[in-house]
Amino acid sequence: MAIRRLIAAGSYGPEEIRAVTDAYDIALIVLRLTDKDDPVTELLAKSIAAVVATGERKPGEIATKAIDALGIKRPLS
Repeated sequence: MAIRRLIAAGSYGPEEIRAVTDAYDIALIVLRLTDKDDPVTELLAKSIAAVVATGERKPGEIATKAIDALGIKRPLS
């Protein structure tokens, strides 16, 4: 899973790990990504890490900013 590799490679504390994993889960749901081997998930994980690096710790905000940074359109309801 992309997010686990990213966490293992970084130096995150407990707060960041929780924020990163929660944001990743939220983003997967929003984008309706179920295949965690999809290449988009790797880009998403990196985008989430970039947002967390700015100091953001709210998972919903992290997910939104990461998705927006990638320019991915959200599926319609």
